[in-house]
Amino acid sequence: MLFRRHVEVGEKLLNPEDLYELDADLPEMTGPVLLHSLDGFVDAGSTGQLVREHLLEALEHRVIARFDVDSLIDYRARRPPMTFDRDHWSSYEAPELVVRLLRDDAGSPFLMLSGPEPDRLWEGFTTAVQDLVKRLGVGLVVGFHGIPMGVPHTRPVGITSHATRPELIAKNSWFDKVQVPGSAAGLLELRLGEAGHDAVGLAVHVPHYLAQSAYPAAAVAALEAVVDATGLVLPVERLREAAEATDADIAEQVDGNDEVEKVVRALEQQYDAFAGAAERDNLLAESADMPTADELGAQFERFLAEQDGPDSPS
Repeated sequence: MLFRRHVEVGEKLLNPEDLYELDADLPEMTGPVLLHSLDGFVDAGSTGQLVREHLLEALEHRVIARFDVDSLIDYRARRPPMTFDRDHWSSYEAPELVVRLLRDDAGSPFLMLSGPEPDRLWEGFTTAVQDLVKRLGVGLVVGFHGIPMGVPHTRPVGITSHATRPELIAKNSWFDKVQVPGSAAGLLELRLGEAGHDAVGLAVHVPHYLAQSAYPAAAVAALEAVVDATGLVLPVERLREAAEATDADIAEQVDGNDEVEKVVRALEQQYDAFAGAAERDNLLAESADMPTADELGAQFERFLAEQDGPDSPS
């Protein structure tokens, strides 16, 4: 029998199995990949959302585990929608925090955790996910989302990769050391590493002026990075088509707007100076006015504040 870690909640001990229900009818799986993308934290360009929706639309899937949202979610902070029909309440859309079983284009099974980020019991939640990782024999956990950056849309989409072991990723970080608001996904990666599990995180760079809009180019970059990290055979073409259409719309809006073009040109110069320095193994180009750790942290704070109103659904 697997060792069950208990999490202290007040004066009580919480068994992680109490936070989820697992389907008894599961196929044989050898070291499946677990993808995760939660709503509620930074997801510039709706990067994670676009990838999730694309995979669920394109691939066969079913729910195999459900988390106890009544224990994890603050409904007053993110009020679920209800429908009022003339003289009565007719429906209620309960939030779902679930693990789905999917199959890639080669028929290989993999898992995806999605739903609202827990408002409470982060340690209990991360321990419960670790419990699932053990029970299902997960070999690699991969998370993805978008972050707002001072980069232009006219350059390749960048990604900051991080992992529980340096061997799992290429050395391509744009950052040194920075403190940002925490997330359940970040804590999950940290705790998985402490427990000896392999986990990778992918933070896709989205131009800050496009952070509030759906930006399919970032979703394409995220999905391609997932494929590289996992070896899964995942469809990308429809996302590429959406990215091409969106890029054309952006170019049309920018063209002829002198003020916007000036900003984009300045971002291009900054990007090129930094990228050139990185290729020379220089962390920062002397001429590149890249944001400091404090500025990046403040940028995250502002982005979160813009996303989270008192009754924000995200």
